[in-house]
Amino acid sequence: MRSSQVPEALTIGRLARAADVGVETVRYYQERKLLPVPTSAGAFRHYPIKLVERIRFIKQAQELGFSLEEIGELLQLEDGADRVSIRRIAADRLQQIEAKLADLKRMQRVLKGLLTECEHTEIDLPCPIIGSIRVPLQRAARVEKAWGGG
Repeated sequence: MRSSQVPEALTIGRLARAADVGVETVRYYQERKLLPVPTSAGAFRHYPIKLVERIRFIKQAQELGFSLEEIGELLQLEDGADRVSIRRIAADRLQQIEAKLADLKRMQRVLKGLLTECEHTEIDLPCPIIGSIRVPLQRAARVEKAWGGG
């Protein structure tokens, strides 16, 4: 085959290379029902070239934070006609991202406060960062022991 010709079907290895993923990723997506498992033609299964774009779609959606379940739903809406469902899935993902950002901002405030406190704590006293991390662990251990877990 000449380099200017594009094959109509690919082996799993060529599909993976064309989509810039590993063979294991292709198989995993098949297990998760995100990609079809073609019937074998002889010794090898042959995958349609259009699956390269499907794999790239999956990877791009993962980079945007969509779960594989959500990606499966999006793939079912692939023609883009059901805008209500697509917007619902995207809005849910955005809400989850905003919640994570709020958590990260809270963690940032706490750590900044602890750093400042550690910087201004007398040298003969332990840095409060270690104590603030240890206290919840000690509290959890006491609760577990009180409930008969330890």
